[in-house]
Amino acid sequence: MKYVFIENPIAGNKIRRLLFKQVQSAFRLNPDDEMIIEETKYGGHAKEIAADYAVNYGRDCVIVSCGGDGTVHEVANGLANTETPLMLLPFGTGNDFAKKIYGVKKIDAFNVVKAFGLHSGKIKYRVKPIDLIDYNGEKCINVMSYGLDTKVETIGKKLSDKFKFLGHQAYNIAIIPSIMQSMKYKINIDINCIDDNGKPYKITKTPMDYTLFAICNASYYGGGFCPAPDARLDDGLLDYCIADAMNLVQALPLIPRYSAGTANEYSDKIHIGHVVGGRIWTADGKPLLGNCDGENFDYTEVRFRIEEKALNLCFIED
Repeated sequence: MKYVFIENPIAGNKIRRLLFKQVQSAFRLNPDDEMIIEETKYGGHAKEIAADYAVNYGRDCVIVSCGGDGTVHEVANGLANTETPLMLLPFGTGNDFAKKIYGVKKIDAFNVVKAFGLHSGKIKYRVKPIDLIDYNGEKCINVMSYGLDTKVETIGKKLSDKFKFLGHQAYNIAIIPSIMQSMKYKINIDINCIDDNGKPYKITKTPMDYTLFAICNASYYGGGFCPAPDARLDDGLLDYCIADAMNLVQALPLIPRYSAGTANEYSDKIHIGHVVGGRIWTADGKPLLGNCDGENFDYTEVRFRIEEKALNLCFIED
């Protein structure tokens, strides 16, 4: 089996280098498996690498994403609707998607490497198909969001890039300048939802005044905030979280609860549910204040839908 480690040279630190050396040593002892290292050189390169290996080797290779959420996003786009599975080693800053699949908020990359057996050459994992979000033909593996959370994401990413020692705390710091401005935004939405009894209903608001709006395949984003604690990756449903327009006084007490995934239990301004698709478009003709998997986009309109079991993902064996 070929294991293709797609490495973002920007993500991670010295610990990652040490882990890589250990993994390389383990592969040398196992003639049945081959370790291939591919470094990304530009935006979109991880997607291209993953897609090429998927075409040439199919299920006879595993693509190992060695970076943060941006690398995972690209690799998922390259592997969507192919036989080639994705394995995730969390070497980035936020590692929000990894928090969901490994079930912990504080990610230890060494523990993940060890759990997969990569340090010993006795590799073990199970492959399970998961859903993706299709938005305008692109794929989202984690969370697509609009409004305040996108502002925080944007500022947090700039801080983490400039001050790497901050790690995921950069996103917590980014909250301060974001909430000191107006938190009232406008957007148009027409989304197809499913209630707890499996019956469809629609939410149409043109425009909608809001503070944040998240559509979630997984649970965490922005360095650990949790708009969808009960999200499942393989249920054919997406979770949505809408926060009505609010001011600073209303928002401040909700921030720690939003991080914990319990904001809707404390405020009638937070609305959650399930959605399978829909349309989101700007209320003023300007690009949407939105992002996908932490990467900002400049669409004025987004059409999205759940794409069931579109990606094969490697999980740690129980």
